[in-house]
Amino acid sequence: MSSLPPAGPNRRLALYTLAVCVLAVAAAVVSFVQGSFLGVVWVLLAGLSSNMTWYYMKREKLRRAAPTDVTG
Repeated sequence: MSSLPPAGPNRRLALYTLAVCVLAVAAAVVSFVQGSFLGVVWVLLAGLSSNMTWYYMKREKLRRAAPTDVTG
């Protein structure tokens, strides 16, 4: 089973926020290694983007599971 969200309009947003999360974690590590406490901001951004990723994945799954009315 694939860990990617199903294809749809929210999939792209979920993948973008996942990329932001990964980059924010990398930036936090670099900041902390250099001795800067600016890494705290990067950790907060990583947490926010992680939550956004889960939100868009769940939203897409619910959208696909909802019955569609084809009669108008």
